[in-house]
Amino acid sequence: MPFIFEKTKLKNVYIITPKIFEDNRGFFMETYKFSDFKKNNIPHNFTQDNHSLSKGTVVRGIHFQKYPKEQGKLVRCIKGTILDVAVDLDPNSVNYLQWVSVILSEKNKKMLYIPPGFGHGFSTLVEKENDVTEVSYKCTGEYDAELDSGIRWNDPALRIDWRVKNPTISLKDSKLPLINT
Repeated sequence: MPFIFEKTKLKNVYIITPKIFEDNRGFFMETYKFSDFKKNNIPHNFTQDNHSLSKGTVVRGIHFQKYPKEQGKLVRCIKGTILDVAVDLDPNSVNYLQWVSVILSEKNKKMLYIPPGFGHGFSTLVEKENDVTEVSYKCTGEYDAELDSGIRWNDPALRIDWRVKNPTISLKDSKLPLINT
């Protein structure tokens, strides 16, 4: 099997490590294989791919789409390093408002699977302010602007340690509501 699926404390959130085939030419790896993901309780077909580029120290999120078009995401960092965060937003879950984070980087090539109904965000962990970070992710549903939503990245109810100081935040993300408002 070309992947190792590691369960996290949040139900159906997995850290996925692909098998890397390296030689003097470079490397090869599979980043997704439906049959292996299905065997590991990720039976989704991905219908949209996204790619973001961030300059300097940035926090993006926490984003999600509302019912009935929630999106699951398979996230990987293809340039640089990020702290990727998944937040359980199901009020009926025993893990409601709990979160997990994992370092994803071009070096470790790990991925994070975030199921539908969870919030997602990440911070760029850069060495220099002009460093560039690129993130690619597959989504289980297509983006719908009418169902686009989020919660503020620094919501005190979550107390997420983004491991960055003074990040750049988009205007949209800075206006997202707090959970208890």
